[in-house]
Amino acid sequence: MNLEGKLLVAMPSMGDPRFQNAVILICAHSAKGAMGLIINKPTPEIRISDVLDQLDILSSQKTREMVVHFGGPVETGRGFVLHSTDYASSLNTLIVDGAFGMTATLDILEEIADGRGPAQALMMLGYAGWGGGQLENEIAQNGWLTTNATSDLVFDLPAARKWSEALHSLGVDPINLSPAAGHA
Repeated sequence: MNLEGKLLVAMPSMGDPRFQNAVILICAHSAKGAMGLIINKPTPEIRISDVLDQLDILSSQKTREMVVHFGGPVETGRGFVLHSTDYASSLNTLIVDGAFGMTATLDILEEIADGRGPAQALMMLGYAGWGGGQLENEIAQNGWLTTNATSDLVFDLPAARKWSEALHSLGVDPINLSPAAGHA
């Protein structure tokens, strides 16, 4: 099972509060493990302007209003930009399943600040990571559902609606989910 480019949707039984109602885009997945970015956990107290100011990058007012998201609990001081594929860094962009780009180099922030960045982007601090077989085990234990990622769901919907809309894309109404997992 290759989950690259798929969305993980946390089940109500997810025991870790950092992942409660989380929707995660899996950016890399192999037998060695997986890496993803939470797309629906904005950190209202941190704006991209805070990051740009810390890096001495000048930006427009529009850019300064972008919210930074909690990308996951691993390396929370490290920044990632999940973006549309109309942009590729001259240094390093990971193309995720042909539909999304992920860049973690300073040049994307400079280009976003200068108005030359991707058409769609989410800035994250931190990421979610799993060791080999760990994610597959969590899925088997009913911790996560998986669904296809769409640009609309990743970039266009308000963060507060992404979890329920990801479930709806599977034909699941969140009201019908129980926090207790079971096996038939």
